[in-house]
Amino acid sequence: MAGPAGRLDAVVVCGGQWHDFDYARLQLLSMLSEYEQVRTRVFEDYNCLDALASADLLITYTCNRVPDETQQEALAEFVSRGGRWLALHGTNSAIDPTPPGSASKYVTPRTMGELPQVLGSQFLGHPPIAPYLVEMTDPEHPFVSGVEPFEVTDELYISELHPPIQVLAHTRFVGESRGFEEGHTTVDEPRPVLYLKGHGAGTVCYFTLGHCRGRFDVQDLGIDDLGRVDLGSWAVPEFHTILGRCLSWAVTGEVTAPLQVG
Repeated sequence: MAGPAGRLDAVVVCGGQWHDFDYARLQLLSMLSEYEQVRTRVFEDYNCLDALASADLLITYTCNRVPDETQQEALAEFVSRGGRWLALHGTNSAIDPTPPGSASKYVTPRTMGELPQVLGSQFLGHPPIAPYLVEMTDPEHPFVSGVEPFEVTDELYISELHPPIQVLAHTRFVGESRGFEEGHTTVDEPRPVLYLKGHGAGTVCYFTLGHCRGRFDVQDLGIDDLGRVDLGSWAVPEFHTILGRCLSWAVTGEVTAPLQVG
Protein backbone atom coordinates (compact mmCIF):
# COMPACT_ATOMS: atom_id res chain seq x y z
CA MET A 1 0.00 0.00 0.00
CA ALA A 2 2.97 2.33 0.50
CA GLY A 3 3.75 4.84 -2.25
CA PRO A 4 6.98 5.48 -4.15
CA ALA A 5 10.15 5.36 -2.04
CA GLY A 6 8.14 3.99 0.89
CA ARG A 7 5.97 7.04 1.56
CA LEU A 8 2.94 6.31 3.77
CA ASP A 9 -0.25 8.35 3.81
CA ALA A 10 -1.93 8.80 7.18
CA VAL A 11 -5.36 10.16 8.02
CA VAL A 12 -5.96 11.60 11.50
CA VAL A 13 -9.54 12.29 12.59
CA CYS A 14 -9.62 14.27 15.83
CA GLY A 15 -12.74 16.09 17.00
CA GLY A 16 -16.03 15.90 18.85
CA GLN A 17 -17.33 16.95 22.25
CA TRP A 18 -16.19 17.33 25.86
CA HIS A 19 -12.45 16.78 25.33
CA ASP A 20 -9.38 18.88 24.55
CA PHE A 21 -8.94 17.82 20.95
CA ASP A 22 -6.33 20.53 20.35
CA TYR A 23 -4.10 18.87 22.92
CA ALA A 24 -4.67 15.32 21.68
CA ARG A 25 -4.18 16.37 18.05
CA LEU A 26 -0.89 18.08 18.87
CA GLN A 27 0.41 15.03 20.73
CA LEU A 28 -0.52 12.63 17.93
CA LEU A 29 0.94 14.80 15.19
CA SER A 30 4.13 15.25 17.19
CA MET A 31 4.47 11.49 17.50
CA LEU A 32 3.79 10.97 13.79
CA SER A 33 6.43 13.58 12.91
CA GLU A 34 9.08 11.14 14.12
CA TYR A 35 8.37 8.98 11.05
CA GLU A 36 9.81 10.83 8.05
CA GLN A 37 8.05 8.56 5.55
CA VAL A 38 4.58 9.53 6.80
CA ARG A 39 2.52 12.32 5.25
CA THR A 40 -0.59 13.22 7.23
CA ARG A 41 -3.95 14.79 6.48
CA VAL A 42 -6.05 15.94 9.45
CA PHE A 43 -9.83 16.13 9.78
CA GLU A 44 -12.35 16.94 12.52
CA ASP A 45 -14.86 14.30 11.42
CA TYR A 46 -15.27 11.46 8.93
CA ASN A 47 -15.84 13.71 5.92
CA CYS A 48 -12.50 12.48 4.58
CA LEU A 49 -13.42 9.81 2.06
CA ASP A 50 -10.97 10.88 -0.67
CA ALA A 51 -8.07 10.86 1.76
CA LEU A 52 -9.18 7.57 3.31
CA ALA A 53 -9.38 5.89 -0.10
CA SER A 54 -5.60 6.19 -0.53
CA ALA A 55 -4.54 6.04 3.13
CA ASP A 56 -2.23 3.42 4.59
CA LEU A 57 -3.10 4.12 8.21
CA LEU A 58 -5.91 5.79 10.13
CA ILE A 59 -5.73 7.29 13.61
CA THR A 60 -8.91 8.49 15.30
CA TYR A 61 -9.39 10.36 18.56
CA THR A 62 -13.05 11.39 18.67
CA CYS A 63 -16.04 11.63 20.95
CA ASN A 64 -19.57 11.47 19.57
CA ARG A 65 -18.48 11.84 15.97
CA VAL A 66 -20.83 9.39 14.27
CA PRO A 67 -20.01 8.64 10.63
CA ASP A 68 -22.93 8.51 8.22
CA GLU A 69 -23.77 5.36 6.28
CA THR A 70 -21.44 6.12 3.38
CA GLN A 71 -18.61 6.96 5.77
CA GLN A 72 -19.26 3.78 7.78
CA GLU A 73 -18.91 1.72 4.60
CA ALA A 74 -15.70 3.52 3.67
CA LEU A 75 -14.18 2.91 7.11
CA ALA A 76 -15.07 -0.78 6.95
CA GLU A 77 -13.62 -1.02 3.44
CA PHE A 78 -10.41 0.71 4.56
CA VAL A 79 -9.78 -1.99 7.17
CA SER A 80 -11.02 -4.81 4.97
CA ARG A 81 -8.50 -3.99 2.23
CA GLY A 82 -5.63 -4.19 4.72
CA GLY A 83 -5.62 -0.81 6.46
CA ARG A 84 -4.38 -0.33 10.01
CA TRP A 85 -6.73 1.69 12.24
CA LEU A 86 -5.50 2.97 15.60
CA ALA A 87 -8.74 3.93 17.35
CA LEU A 88 -8.35 5.92 20.54
CA HIS A 89 -10.56 6.80 23.49
CA GLY A 90 -14.10 7.78 22.40
CA THR A 91 -13.93 6.61 18.79
CA ASN A 92 -16.64 4.01 19.50
CA SER A 93 -19.11 6.48 21.03
CA ALA A 94 -22.50 7.69 19.88
CA ILE A 95 -24.17 9.76 22.61
CA ASP A 96 -27.52 11.55 22.73
CA PRO A 97 -29.25 13.45 25.56
CA THR A 98 -32.32 11.74 26.98
CA PRO A 99 -35.78 13.34 26.85
CA PRO A 100 -36.67 15.78 29.66
CA GLY A 101 -37.67 14.02 32.87
CA SER A 102 -35.52 10.95 32.30
CA ALA A 103 -33.48 9.66 35.20
CA SER A 104 -30.44 9.43 32.91
CA LYS A 105 -28.77 12.29 31.12
CA TYR A 106 -27.43 10.35 28.13
CA VAL A 107 -28.29 7.39 25.93
CA THR A 108 -25.93 5.58 23.60
CA PRO A 109 -28.02 4.78 20.50
CA ARG A 110 -27.02 2.09 18.02
CA THR A 111 -26.56 4.53 15.15
CA MET A 112 -23.15 3.39 13.93
CA GLY A 113 -24.44 0.63 11.65
CA GLU A 114 -22.00 -2.23 11.26
CA LEU A 115 -19.04 -0.15 12.42
CA PRO A 116 -19.02 -1.55 15.99
CA GLN A 117 -18.42 -4.99 14.46
CA VAL A 118 -15.38 -3.55 12.70
CA LEU A 119 -14.15 -1.67 15.78
CA GLY A 120 -14.95 -4.54 18.13
CA SER A 121 -17.03 -2.46 20.56
CA GLN A 122 -19.50 0.35 21.13
CA PHE A 123 -19.43 2.70 24.12
CA LEU A 124 -22.28 2.35 26.64
CA GLY A 125 -21.22 4.57 29.53
CA HIS A 126 -18.54 5.31 32.08
CA PRO A 127 -18.54 5.84 35.85
CA PRO A 128 -17.33 9.16 37.28
CA ILE A 129 -13.67 9.75 36.53
CA ALA A 130 -11.55 8.18 39.26
CA PRO A 131 -8.26 6.27 39.56
CA TYR A 132 -8.25 2.66 38.37
CA LEU A 133 -5.69 -0.05 37.72
CA VAL A 134 -4.73 -1.20 34.22
CA GLU A 135 -3.37 -4.74 34.06
CA MET A 136 -1.73 -6.63 31.21
CA THR A 137 -3.94 -9.41 29.86
CA ASP A 138 -1.28 -10.67 27.43
CA PRO A 139 1.99 -9.52 29.04
CA GLU A 140 4.16 -11.10 26.32
CA HIS A 141 2.59 -9.11 23.50
CA PRO A 142 4.99 -6.48 22.09
CA PHE A 143 2.51 -3.65 22.73
CA VAL A 144 2.63 -4.23 26.50
CA SER A 145 5.76 -6.33 27.06
CA GLY A 146 7.66 -5.17 30.14
CA VAL A 147 4.88 -2.82 31.27
CA GLU A 148 3.83 -3.41 34.86
CA PRO A 149 0.25 -2.74 36.07
CA PHE A 150 -0.28 1.00 36.33
CA GLU A 151 -2.86 3.43 37.68
CA VAL A 152 -4.64 6.04 35.60
CA THR A 153 -7.29 8.63 36.33
CA ASP A 154 -9.35 8.40 33.18
CA GLU A 155 -12.78 7.58 31.82
CA LEU A 156 -13.32 3.84 32.43
CA TYR A 157 -15.26 2.67 29.40
CA ILE A 158 -18.01 0.11 29.68
CA SER A 159 -18.66 -1.07 26.14
CA GLU A 160 -20.79 -3.51 24.23
CA LEU A 161 -18.23 -5.94 22.83
CA HIS A 162 -18.25 -7.51 19.38
CA PRO A 163 -15.86 -10.47 19.52
CA PRO A 164 -13.61 -12.01 18.59
CA ILE A 165 -11.13 -9.50 20.00
CA GLN A 166 -7.60 -10.06 21.30
CA VAL A 167 -7.44 -8.27 24.64
CA LEU A 168 -3.96 -7.06 25.59
CA ALA A 169 -4.77 -4.93 28.67
CA HIS A 170 -7.80 -4.62 30.91
CA THR A 171 -9.23 -3.17 34.08
CA ARG A 172 -12.11 -4.27 36.34
CA PHE A 173 -15.22 -2.44 37.46
CA VAL A 174 -18.53 -3.20 39.12
CA GLY A 175 -21.03 -0.40 39.61
CA GLU A 176 -23.03 2.28 37.84
CA SER A 177 -22.19 4.55 34.94
CA ARG A 178 -23.89 7.48 36.58
CA GLY A 179 -25.67 9.75 34.12
CA PHE A 180 -25.91 7.10 31.40
CA GLU A 181 -28.86 4.87 30.59
CA GLU A 182 -26.53 1.92 30.02
CA GLY A 183 -23.11 0.83 31.19
CA HIS A 184 -24.14 -0.41 34.64
CA THR A 185 -22.35 -3.60 35.69
CA THR A 186 -22.92 -6.23 38.37
CA VAL A 187 -20.42 -8.83 37.16
CA ASP A 188 -16.75 -8.53 38.09
CA GLU A 189 -15.06 -9.34 34.79
CA PRO A 190 -12.19 -7.84 32.80
CA ARG A 191 -13.06 -4.65 30.89
CA PRO A 192 -10.86 -4.27 27.80
CA VAL A 193 -8.55 -1.26 27.75
CA LEU A 194 -6.40 -2.31 24.78
CA TYR A 195 -7.27 -4.89 22.16
CA LEU A 196 -6.81 -5.95 18.54
CA LYS A 197 -9.66 -6.75 16.17
CA GLY A 198 -9.19 -8.27 12.73
CA HIS A 199 -11.48 -7.38 9.85
CA GLY A 200 -10.82 -8.71 6.37
CA ALA A 201 -7.16 -8.18 5.54
CA GLY A 202 -6.74 -5.36 8.08
CA THR A 203 -6.67 -4.75 11.81
CA VAL A 204 -8.07 -2.32 14.33
CA CYS A 205 -6.07 -1.53 17.46
CA TYR A 206 -8.38 0.03 20.05
CA PHE A 207 -6.94 1.85 23.09
CA THR A 208 -9.62 3.28 25.37
CA LEU A 209 -7.32 5.50 27.44
CA GLY A 210 -6.45 9.08 26.56
CA HIS A 211 -9.00 11.35 28.21
CA CYS A 212 -8.00 15.01 28.29
CA ARG A 213 -10.03 18.11 28.99
CA GLY A 214 -9.20 21.81 29.10
CA ARG A 215 -10.87 24.54 31.08
CA PHE A 216 -13.33 25.51 28.33
CA ASP A 217 -14.33 22.17 26.80
CA VAL A 218 -17.71 21.58 28.47
CA GLN A 219 -19.45 24.91 28.00
CA ASP A 220 -22.33 23.12 26.27
CA LEU A 221 -22.95 21.41 29.64
CA GLY A 222 -23.38 24.79 31.34
CA ILE A 223 -19.87 24.98 32.78
CA ASP A 224 -18.12 28.01 31.33
CA ASP A 225 -14.77 27.37 32.98
CA LEU A 226 -13.76 24.14 34.74
CA GLY A 227 -10.95 26.07 36.42
CA ARG A 228 -8.43 23.32 35.75
CA VAL A 229 -6.81 21.24 33.02
CA ASP A 230 -7.25 17.46 33.09
CA LEU A 231 -4.60 15.51 31.19
CA GLY A 232 -5.83 12.09 32.31
CA SER A 233 -3.65 9.27 31.04
CA TRP A 234 -1.50 11.66 29.01
CA ALA A 235 0.34 12.39 32.28
CA VAL A 236 1.17 8.68 32.81
CA PRO A 237 4.47 7.33 31.38
CA GLU A 238 3.12 3.83 30.78
CA PHE A 239 0.36 5.26 28.62
CA HIS A 240 2.93 6.96 26.41
CA THR A 241 4.95 3.75 26.14
CA ILE A 242 1.96 1.73 24.97
CA LEU A 243 0.63 4.46 22.70
CA GLY A 244 4.05 4.82 21.10
CA ARG A 245 4.16 1.12 20.33
CA CYS A 246 0.62 1.15 18.95
CA LEU A 247 1.46 4.11 16.72
CA SER A 248 4.65 2.40 15.56
CA TRP A 249 2.51 -0.58 14.53
CA ALA A 250 0.06 1.72 12.70
CA VAL A 251 2.95 3.14 10.67
CA THR A 252 5.05 0.04 10.07
CA GLY A 253 2.69 -2.88 10.55
CA GLU A 254 4.88 -4.29 13.30
CA VAL A 255 6.71 -3.43 16.51
CA THR A 256 10.28 -4.52 15.83
CA ALA A 257 11.65 -3.57 19.24
CA PRO A 258 9.98 -2.45 22.46
CA LEU A 259 9.99 1.26 22.98
CA GLN A 260 10.94 2.64 26.38
CA VAL A 261 9.00 1.32 29.34
CA GLY A 262 7.80 3.86 31.92
